[in-house]
Amino acid sequence: MTGDASEIVLSKQDLREVTAFAAACAEAVLEIFEADRPDDSRPRDAIRAAWEFARGGERGKALRDTASAALKAAKSADTAAAREAAWAAMSAAGAAYLHPLAKATQVKHILGAGAYAARAAELVAGDDGSVGAEHLEQTVHRATPVVVDVLKRFPAAPSGGGRVGELIRMLDADLRSLTFAE
Repeated sequence: MTGDASEIVLSKQDLREVTAFAAACAEAVLEIFEADRPDDSRPRDAIRAAWEFARGGERGKALRDTASAALKAAKSADTAAAREAAWAAMSAAGAAYLHPLAKATQVKHILGAGAYAARAAELVAGDDGSVGAEHLEQTVHRATPVVVDVLKRFPAAPSGGGRVGELIRMLDADLRSLTFAE
């Protein structure tokens, strides 16, 4: 923490780890979007840009532009599941922009891609909540100690947000309960 209690210290490596986690989450459901819109590469481009940042690239206009384009792709999706999968991709690119503010709303930058991906999986399975829970379990296994450490620097996820908000809170609680051997 810095002298300002409302600010959290985040290194570029912290942001890279969070973005890699988000990209892996979004990548897991990319095929849902691509089955709906096979000629639309915007979500794939956002995930690719997220991976580029996670692997040492810079944050900049191109990364922001791919996140925005994935959001537009979500709006053009024909199914709710494809829309959620595109939102997961948008969230992956947006994870690089986690703000160092001690606000619960910032948790969505860390966990949004995982929650949107779980929701997409639920919808593909006929809105089966058990599929979302299984997907969250897989998401927990993707989290590195750094991702969990960064998450724990922030307040718990806020209320609201419908089913995706509920999935974020479930994922938040599951990750906060993890401990890693030193």
